[in-house]
Amino acid sequence: MKAPTLLIVGENDFGVIELNEAVYDRLRCEKRLVLIPGATHLFEEPGTPQKAALIAKEWFVEHIQRDAK
Repeated sequence: MKAPTLLIVGENDFGVIELNEAVYDRLRCEKRLVLIPGATHLFEEPGTPQKAALIAKEWFVEHIQRDAK
């Protein structure tokens, strides 16, 4: 089984975005790359950790529910 993969990156995390894009292109599974607006590497900007957490939660809920069926 191939695990669905979610990549979450801050839109202002230059260099890391490109690395994640390269990984994304090589993945051969269900995948998603999300850029968090206004975020840098550590998601220290107000509201950015919550945005990343919400995206991750939605991804896991979707995939856990689907795979449990």
